[in-house]
Amino acid sequence: MLLADLFVVALAGGGESGGPLDVNPGVILWTVVTFIFLLLILKKIAWKPILKSLNERESFIKESLEKAEVAKKDAEKLIADNKQSMLKAEEEAKKIIDQGREYAVKLKSQILDESKLQAKKMIEDAAGEIERKNAEAYNKLKEQVADIAIQSAEKILRENLDKEKQIKLVKKYLDDLSKN
Repeated sequence: MLLADLFVVALAGGGESGGPLDVNPGVILWTVVTFIFLLLILKKIAWKPILKSLNERESFIKESLEKAEVAKKDAEKLIADNKQSMLKAEEEAKKIIDQGREYAVKLKSQILDESKLQAKKMIEDAAGEIERKNAEAYNKLKEQVADIAIQSAEKILRENLDKEKQIKLVKKYLDDLSKN
């Protein structure tokens, strides 16, 4: 309504002449003609390049969004692959650790078995050495006893008996002792 009232006042010539609210139909006409002419020039010259650049910008944004979506999918796939690789690596690490533990247990068992065998062999060797030394000592003792017996018997019976008979007699006696 305000615009219609202003239009009526302008046509009626109300207000001061040359004032800011003074409406001049010639100026209005030329303003409208200039505006229409400017619109036609803009339509011919500027609208197509503006619309073209807007369309290009729109397609660029669409392509960028599509590329971003593809990149997002690729990143998600890469993350999933990395997770799967990490799981496989963890499984392999566990497997290697388990194998290491098994190997350590086997090695421990093997070392214990070998040490037991070596200890047993050492004990057997020592027992054999002790038995050999005992036999050797027994034989030396037997010889010493025989020599002592012969010497003592020889001294006692030197005058009455024959030496060879005495040796045979002592050896026979010692052999009888060793059998017991």
